[in-house]
Amino acid sequence: MAAVVGSRAAPFELATAHEVFGLDRSEYADPWYRFRVVAVFESTIAVTDGDWTISTPYTLADLADVDTVIVPVWPERSRPAPPDLLDALRAVHERGGRVVSVCSGAFLLAQTGLLDGRRATTHWMYTAELAATYPAIEVDPDVLFVDGGDGLFTSAGTAAGIDLCLHLVRLDHGAEVANKVARRMVVPPQRAGGQAQFVDAPLPQTSCGDDPIAQTLDWAMANLDRPLAVDDMAARALLSPRSFARRFRAATGTTPMQWLLRQRVLHAQRLLETTDLAVDRVAERCGFGTATALRVHFRRVVGTTPMAYRRTFGPDADVLPLAPPARVGEVAS
Repeated sequence: MAAVVGSRAAPFELATAHEVFGLDRSEYADPWYRFRVVAVFESTIAVTDGDWTISTPYTLADLADVDTVIVPVWPERSRPAPPDLLDALRAVHERGGRVVSVCSGAFLLAQTGLLDGRRATTHWMYTAELAATYPAIEVDPDVLFVDGGDGLFTSAGTAAGIDLCLHLVRLDHGAEVANKVARRMVVPPQRAGGQAQFVDAPLPQTSCGDDPIAQTLDWAMANLDRPLAVDDMAARALLSPRSFARRFRAATGTTPMQWLLRQRVLHAQRLLETTDLAVDRVAERCGFGTATALRVHFRRVVGTTPMAYRRTFGPDADVLPLAPPARVGEVAS
């Protein structure tokens, strides 16, 4: 296994790859992985937003015998990568090796052309940029990682690299070994849902003086528990339904019902995060009426169930159990 690092190293993403593949886990599977850090430019690499560096003796020539290349991040995503680096990544793929990215590392893989015509992902902050810059790639903004087949893997930002690295262990050594590694790391072996549940979605700022659309948005936000239809919102704005829908889309970029559904789901997220209300009560407060309707729309928008979301983000979010006591002669990590 080789992690390829450019002009700067992202300490968390690089450490994630090392934690999974670089530490000796031969008690779980033997042989385990051999891990190296490959510098694309200088052997001494600055750490992102830090005043320290890391050094490695490995260069692009040391990719010649690796089975898996991981690109933890690629800070130079808007600049062309060195041709010899792109050739080295293509060579790994051509000989049957795996090429893996975490977070913005997808931008480097995209430059190789290997992702063209394939599904891929990256951090939700960069999905629109990746899709616009490389239209031949089918960018999925909602998942934690994509196993694209043919040895190509991409993951969302930061901690999603853990999910992908454990997936690779699962492919290589089976679910039991991957679960043991996850326990040692004190993380779930596979998280539910996608990265939609982590996207920053603040409350909209809608107030705008005498603007009837803005006033109607404020009114709807205050009455999410009520049944609301386009006709109700249009009447509130003193507009015909057709004129209201046209002006609404011009102001918000979406339809009234799509906007209303999104606000109901956001309100449900806030209630699940901050209260211990039962799911059926949350559904009533948000205007879904029934827990079943809430679950359907919540999963479609957020990518997970209301209860799974509460376990992750709620006031009593689950804490993973500690790993079992270390055996004699074993050092717990």
